[in-house]
Amino acid sequence: MAGPAVPPLFDDLPFSPAAERNRQPILDTLKPLLAEAGRALEIASGTGQHVTWFARHLPGWWWQPSDLSDDLFPAITARVAAAGLSNVQAPVRIDVREATWLPDGTPPFDLICCANMLHIAPWACCGGLMRGAARHLAADGRLVTYGPYLEDGVPTSEGNRRFDASLRAENADWGVRRREDVEAEARAAGLRLQARHVMPANNLLLVWVRA
Repeated sequence: MAGPAVPPLFDDLPFSPAAERNRQPILDTLKPLLAEAGRALEIASGTGQHVTWFARHLPGWWWQPSDLSDDLFPAITARVAAAGLSNVQAPVRIDVREATWLPDGTPPFDLICCANMLHIAPWACCGGLMRGAARHLAADGRLVTYGPYLEDGVPTSEGNRRFDASLRAENADWGVRRREDVEAEARAAGLRLQARHVMPANNLLLVWVRA
């Protein structure tokens, strides 16, 4: 079912070219995994381009955007309003490293999405993401992570090598993560890797479920 027509957005809103490029490939990979309706939490919503796109094309789903900083909350709110969406809640602040993400009594989520965060966050955020997802996922829910990864036995693209070097030069706590290290954090939190999807531009979409 097609979503509502989307009016032009304000020219001065923060904009991510990468989010604009990858939103449709991510959506195409998500759709076969999902039921017609459910509850979704997005971690590191950033400019709101992903959550707005997903909510428009998955109208049966209820979406909760979030981010570490509230600096981009006005951009998320403006995009949602411009798209005329009623299935996206006001953004909330979540630091994945904290033991409490959301108030007690918050219903579990059928889907938790996190795109392009792990490589531009301290390594502690990986374990925090996995533990928080284990707390907030429904019994048959899925955590989906998207971004570049290094993998044992898989040649690393030159683009990802350069990207990793540039990230580490900018911030010593950043860097393209080794998939096997991420899996170890997931196992420690009670999650396992269910599926690995190769995506454009040397990215992976990884699907995590309860072990």
